[in-house]
Amino acid sequence: MFDFDLFVIGGGSGGVRAARFAAQYGAKVAVAEERYWGGTCVNVGCIPKKLLSYAAHVHDEVRDAAGFGWQLEKVTPGGFDWATLIANKDKEITRLNGIYRKLLGSGGVTLYDGRAALIDATTLEIRETTGNIKRVTAKHILVATGGWPVKPDIPGAEHAITSNEAFHLTTLPPRVIVVGGGYIAVEFASIFNGLGAQTLLSYRGTRVLKDFDADLGEHLASEMVKKGVELGFSSNIVSITKLGAGLQVSFADGSMREVDCVLYATGRAPNARGIGLEAAGVAFADNGAVVVDQDFQTSVPSIHAIGDVIDRVALTPVALAEGMVVADRLFNTGTRTISYDNIATAVFSHPNVASVGLSEAAARIRSGPNGGAVRIFKSTFT
Repeated sequence: MFDFDLFVIGGGSGGVRAARFAAQYGAKVAVAEERYWGGTCVNVGCIPKKLLSYAAHVHDEVRDAAGFGWQLEKVTPGGFDWATLIANKDKEITRLNGIYRKLLGSGGVTLYDGRAALIDATTLEIRETTGNIKRVTAKHILVATGGWPVKPDIPGAEHAITSNEAFHLTTLPPRVIVVGGGYIAVEFASIFNGLGAQTLLSYRGTRVLKDFDADLGEHLASEMVKKGVELGFSSNIVSITKLGAGLQVSFADGSMREVDCVLYATGRAPNARGIGLEAAGVAFADNGAVVVDQDFQTSVPSIHAIGDVIDRVALTPVALAEGMVVADRLFNTGTRTISYDNIATAVFSHPNVASVGLSEAAARIRSGPNGGAVRIFKSTFT
């Protein structure tokens, strides 16, 4: 009755994992990807970010090497070549794109390079990059289209970039403002600073990593300052103006600063619009996320969704786990479950920080009205 048992929209980590496992369970599976195989993590997220982070760490390591007896030339910001790093990063990403395609192809999954959109609850139209338009049917459809960075609606926002564009800058900007206080913001502030750029982290809040334990954010902030990052808390940019080769940034307090690059890391939005979900009757949350139940089923029984597009926990390993739950429920025993408790999270700032389990604030809320059943143990090493 259907061309496929499962059709996955989105070739990122979660979608690929679901497709592979479904195929292993005997389902006839297809995946459509309009942009790049591997999704955010492989192309404009975890992998390239870590490569840049490693490069930024080298500066400190080589500087410290002399104290351990290594006779090395002094490392200066001018000694770093951004173009070499980006070119080698691109080679690695291209290699990984091929691996994702090979994993699916060797597993019997049909691949479509193009944009897939729903016509109804079981029919899709695929506009391939070659220009061909195909229409297929599927008993089950899985939406795994991820998220997309957003910028605020202020005058001159078009002059700013997001993390997507940061990986493709042709040169390292000498003066950078990174806007935000979450993990993406502190990571890019650390990267630019470590590679030699004068870096300001501008954040409207009062401490970085507000969703983590307070001690973690406070410690990271002090260490970033030691490494040369300027921190600006309770700071709001009201406009950005093109000024010759640079940018003039105006703040709410009346101050101004001239820089070469403004990077917004203030949030990501679910990438769920424009693919026919509305017409198919799929329900959305107020923030644009696809609403799903405990089995990742949307308001339309034949349509499921996982990953950043459902805006639960935006981490690659979580999307992988969600994809496996869907594949198992639809085509196997249906016994696999997922728990969002105790998810380990790493932040590739300088220094790296990590967390697992409850923050102190969350633990106090869970322990009752008085928050007294919480014990805290703390050690500091230098």
